[in-house]
Amino acid sequence: ADDGRIHTTFQNMVTATGRLSSTDPNLQNIPVRTDLGAEIRKMFVPKPGCVLVDADYSQIELRVLAHIADDKTMQKAFCDHVDIHTATASQVFGVPVEQVTPLQRRHAKAVNFGIVYGISEFSLAEDIGVSRREAKEYIDNYLSHYHGVRDYMKQVVENARRDGYTTTLYGRRRYIPELSSSNYNIRSGAERIALNTPIQGTAADIIKLAMIRVENALAESYPEARLLLQVHDELIVECPEEMAENVAKLVSREMEGVAELKVPLTAEAHFGKSWYEAK
Repeated sequence: ADDGRIHTTFQNMVTATGRLSSTDPNLQNIPVRTDLGAEIRKMFVPKPGCVLVDADYSQIELRVLAHIADDKTMQKAFCDHVDIHTATASQVFGVPVEQVTPLQRRHAKAVNFGIVYGISEFSLAEDIGVSRREAKEYIDNYLSHYHGVRDYMKQVVENARRDGYTTTLYGRRRYIPELSSSNYNIRSGAERIALNTPIQGTAADIIKLAMIRVENALAESYPEARLLLQVHDELIVECPEEMAENVAKLVSREMEGVAELKVPLTAEAHFGKSWYEAK
C-alpha cells in the first residue's frame, strides 16, 4: 500500500514453536540494546497527533515454566512479586536476597533462561565466562531448589518419547520423530525441543490470544486506536495522544487477563512519540 507506512508480513505457521515471524521487512529483529538500534527505533513514528503505546510481558516464558512445571518455589517468587533472577541468585549462590550482587544476578538470569532451553554446563560456562565445574554447580544448585522444574524436565522428555510429540498448554502439538534417532547429537537436540516447545509454544499461544483480546477491546472502547505490530512478547498500538494513558491501561489489562495461570502475568505499557520513546 502506498500510504507512507512500512508494512511487514507476518507468518503464523513458519516457526516450529508457533511464534509469529516477520518478513519484508523483518520488524521483529530491530536491535533494542545497541546505540544503532536506538537510532533506528527513533525513526518509527506514529501519524501526526498520535503516539505509540508499547506493552510487553515481563518474563512470560519463566512464568509459563512456573505454571507448567508446577514449581511451588518459583510460583511463590512470582506471586510475591520478587525479582525472579535475584531470587534464583539467592538460591544458586546461597546468599540472602538483599546481598545478591549484580554479577550474581546476571549469572542467575543466564541459568534461568538457559534451563528452559536445556542448556549444558559447557554452553553456560561459555555464555557467562566461568569454568565448566562452576557452571555444573550452578545448574545442580538450581535444580535442587526448583524441584518442580527438575521433575518437569525429566517427565516432559519421557512423555514426548512415548507419544512422539509434545504439546503446549492449549493442546497444539509438535511432532519430534528425532527423539528415536540413533545419533546422540540429533537425539539430544530433540530432547531440548521437547523441553522448550511447551514453554515457548505456550507463550506464543498466549500472545496470539492477547492480540485478539486487545484488538477487540480497542474496537469497542477506542476505535481510533489500532494494533500495529507484535514483536514476540510485545505489542505496539497507535492511538490519538489524548487517549494514550487509557489505551496503555487497556492494553496492559487485556494482556494480563488473557490466561489463568498459577502465577500472575504482568505487562507494562509505556507510550511516546517514537518506538524508541515508547519502549
